[in-house]
Amino acid sequence: MSTASYSERITMEPLVAAIDQGTSSTRFLVFNSKTAELLSHHQVGIKQSFPKEGWVEEDPKEILQSVYECMERTCEKLGQLNIDISNIKAVGVTNQRETTLVWDKETGEPLYNAIVWLDLRTQSTVERLINSTLGKDKNHLKHKTGLPISTYFSAVKLRWLMDNVEEVAEAVLTHRAMFGTVDSWLIWCLTGGKSGGVHVTDVTNASRTMLFNIHTLDWDPELCKYFDVPMEILPQVKSSSEIYGSMNSGSLAGVPISGCLGDQSAALVGQMCFQDGQAKNTYGTGCFLLRNTGIKPVISDHGLLTTLAYKLGKDSPAHYALEGSVAIAGAVVRWLKDNLGIIQSSAEIEKLAGDVGSSYGCYFVPAFSGLYAPYWEPSARGIICGLTQFTNRSHLAFAALEAVCFQTREILEAMNQDYGVPLTQLQVDGGMTSNRLLMQLQADVLCIPVVKPSMSETTALGAAMAAGAAEGVGVWSLTPGNLTTIPTDKYQPLINPEAHHW
Repeated sequence: MSTASYSERITMEPLVAAIDQGTSSTRFLVFNSKTAELLSHHQVGIKQSFPKEGWVEEDPKEILQSVYECMERTCEKLGQLNIDISNIKAVGVTNQRETTLVWDKETGEPLYNAIVWLDLRTQSTVERLINSTLGKDKNHLKHKTGLPISTYFSAVKLRWLMDNVEEVAEAVLTHRAMFGTVDSWLIWCLTGGKSGGVHVTDVTNASRTMLFNIHTLDWDPELCKYFDVPMEILPQVKSSSEIYGSMNSGSLAGVPISGCLGDQSAALVGQMCFQDGQAKNTYGTGCFLLRNTGIKPVISDHGLLTTLAYKLGKDSPAHYALEGSVAIAGAVVRWLKDNLGIIQSSAEIEKLAGDVGSSYGCYFVPAFSGLYAPYWEPSARGIICGLTQFTNRSHLAFAALEAVCFQTREILEAMNQDYGVPLTQLQVDGGMTSNRLLMQLQADVLCIPVVKPSMSETTALGAAMAAGAAEGVGVWSLTPGNLTTIPTDKYQPLINPEAHHW
């Protein structure tokens, strides 16, 4: 073996790829299925548009184009490394959840922009629905969905599209409309689109629509009736790990698409949180703490969501999670950059905040899209307080990072109460975890160690694991003994918890 060069040796190992379509960017990553090593990747940013206050949209065709671009660029990079792309045995898909699309199955064209999960245009619909329930109860559907009635989930966005976009209403009437979250749109397009594309989703993405019954693991006729959604427009619900179809074009034509997980579920898998009680917190556009509760759903009493963690195979049991969702985490950094212009790149915030080491009494509540867990208050808005003549942009930057930590502390406390056993350390991942100041602050605010894998692309890794482990692919073993341990960095809390008034 030692005589073979690295590139020759690598040609013998099966590879698995992942499409990671997030809110702010698309990535395509290729992993060695035996070592979980990341071999190559490419990333493209996604434009968000804000046509009206509180509205957030993305262009479905730009999303699809970004996927093709990332795939082709990554294949070129693999070629430069002398790695044969025919070793890619499967592709997994992971995606921003809840974001809602409707397209015409005969033309393949989107009928409107994708309405992003953060979008608030459905606030009045949500208030109307809650006020019409017995006792004005936002948890009216929670026994079936695990979710409060909120702007966050797909059903209300779909309802808005059917009520307000003529093309959508007409396509529904003429039986040409297809609804999907981002995973469904991508898989349909990648497997042929209007020429034989498969219209599917997995249990994790379906569980974010408010149309899915988390106990029966299928679309619920009563929920569909409640939102007045025709069931024929919905994708077929599958497990998170099975062959859905094959790539129809491009360098990877013929490769099976065999993994599908919403991004937060994918990160749970990528962090190897397969045991009841294991948890991870992902710092992306928003911040999402998920804790595996095993094969039975735990309904929260403290404002958390009950969601599908994964179902790794047709005949495998579904696993559930408790989730604390925070809408704005990395998005607050993007806002400081794009709206206030106090930083030129997201990476700069660490130095800017580090210059002062404290916010000196300045607090930032970035409720740009209302408040999610544990409050579920769509009418809340952002606030910055405690300003003096001394306050400058460095203090604001520091307060923004602290806000992410405080929000995490709040969902962690709710999680500890719901689960009954407090977390003794926090496993973290996502783009913001490269900010060392943030990670140290987080450990200090939580008073428990924060553990970060050295390979931070755990969302993509989770999707690759699901794809590689699928029946008919079988190149990735998920049995506990075979899971690769990934090296980690650990941030220990440095402050005396008594010394703070948090």
